Amino acid sequence: MPARARRRVARELGPLPPPARHVLPSAAEAFVTPNPLRTRALKLLAAPLVLAATTLLGGTFGPRLLAVSDATNPVLKEYSDLLATAQAWYADDLGSERLVYSSISGMLDTLDPHSSFLEPEEYGAMQEKQRGSFYGLGIIIAKRNGRVTVITPVEGSPAQRLGIRAGDIIDLVEGQPIDDLPIDAVVKKLKGPKGTKVNITIVRPGLGEPLQMTVTRAEIPTNSVSFAFMVEPEVGYIRLKDFTHTSAPEVAEAWAKLEKQGMKKLVFDLRANPGGLLDQAIAVSDFFLRKGEKVVITRGRAAGSEQTFTAPGRNSRARIPVVVLINKGSASAAEIVAGAIQDQDRGIVAGQTSWGKGLVQSVYTLSEGAGLALTTAKYYTPSGRCIQRDYREFIEYVAPDDEEESNPLLAEDGVKRESYRTASGRVVYGGGGITPDVVVKADRLSRWMATLYARGVFFEWAVQYRASHPEVPRDFAVTDAVREDFFAHLDGRPNAPDVPARASWAAEKDKAVLDRALAEELVGAVHGPEAAYRLSIGGDVQLKKALTLFPEAEKLAGIGTTPEAIAKR
Repeated sequence: MPARARRRVARELGPLPPPARHVLPSAAEAFVTPNPLRTRALKLLAAPLVLAATTLLGGTFGPRLLAVSDATNPVLKEYSDLLATAQAWYADDLGSERLVYSSISGMLDTLDPHSSFLEPEEYGAMQEKQRGSFYGLGIIIAKRNGRVTVITPVEGSPAQRLGIRAGDIIDLVEGQPIDDLPIDAVVKKLKGPKGTKVNITIVRPGLGEPLQMTVTRAEIPTNSVSFAFMVEPEVGYIRLKDFTHTSAPEVAEAWAKLEKQGMKKLVFDLRANPGGLLDQAIAVSDFFLRKGEKVVITRGRAAGSEQTFTAPGRNSRARIPVVVLINKGSASAAEIVAGAIQDQDRGIVAGQTSWGKGLVQSVYTLSEGAGLALTTAKYYTPSGRCIQRDYREFIEYVAPDDEEESNPLLAEDGVKRESYRTASGRVVYGGGGITPDVVVKADRLSRWMATLYARGVFFEWAVQYRASHPEVPRDFAVTDAVREDFFAHLDGRPNAPDVPARASWAAEKDKAVLDRALAEELVGAVHGPEAAYRLSIGGDVQLKKALTLFPEAEKLAGIGTTPEAIAKR
């Protein structure tokens, strides 16, 4: 059975015990419920979210997992006999791989939400994501009305250079139809070794004939920095979506670009960032902290396993006021960075309480290309707090109450969270995630708007509108005529709601939300994701609040204060 580790791979969070690589857990993985069948189903649904938020220790190899032979452990002999019996006598023919993989997953279900077995395909996908690049065409695709549709080409990719655009339908790959394939299978067909070619057939709305294209695969970066631009004069904005091997270099590049544009203040957006590599969490924290300041501490069960990570001082930048944005989707490595900035009084943390994942995992490479992510320690912020949420109740862990309806200073059992002190003596709280210094609730979409987004109606309309209106400026403004065009499209769709679109819009509390959605989708289809995102921030109440917090951030960080005065705080 594939239970022996060939090597220890990239380490993510903290000091691993000899056999493993460290990982931070991800946002929605496990919980305990009275119904085992429902628990299993929920875990299967949650698994992709958990993998997304896993934080790995990068690039460290170690010894094999210790294996106990059947001769020394009667329990393993019993398991071997059970496996052999099931293979020999079960009513249906079962492969040993299926039985072994299922039993491993069942065993790990008894531990914690973030210890997990990664089948070879899952493990390979995780490694590819952490590398920060892959080889392919450079397009983001999804199923729209049963067709494989391009959501957007990646900037500078082979697909963009050939003119592939949002809304294009991929009809054939190498002459074969793909509509009946799951999206993962389509992605496999499009990926391949660098320099190889793939033939695709594109159906473009507004064109009568399909387009035949031959695309040469190239390296496609999976950038960690989604956006970096000046949001106001002297105010830079960097959005970091995860932590991979390229995160710190990307932040350095973005920082340098914004400095040249006059940045003297920064909003650092970690919202919906599920985490990633520990070494990158430390490297990114290094942009904000002084050399030698604590970033994170990890503690395992083994004696002497505690390890303290400090800012190495390699990425030191000018000490400018910083506001960090977080929300419930900010997890693991993102919480390490936010926690270090908060505990060291380096900046203001604003938004909503983060997810609360404070477990460290070691990731082992098993035989047959599988992987094991095993919780081996907990991590602690510089003030000594562990921000791991209670995961004894699985459903509550995966789908916690909305922050707006709960007290962020109380744990899930109603007990007040333990308090700690930052470098200057401010009170912060352990357990239950990182509580922001300034809580800012995010606006919620109405049911009508949420349904339109979920059904891809805005994207559909934008593709159709663009086919007859090729000139779309970056500052596109929605007029009455544009709005009426959308209403006609919505009312003309199959299974359209009984209530006319105009009447539904008239009932909306904030009617500007629709106009922003239309403009974002259309501008994004023509000019790319950043152009759309710049429009979206007009309705971002958390970012708007962040822009008012720089005086407090400057005072907190002691900017303009002498070192002697800082030392006395």
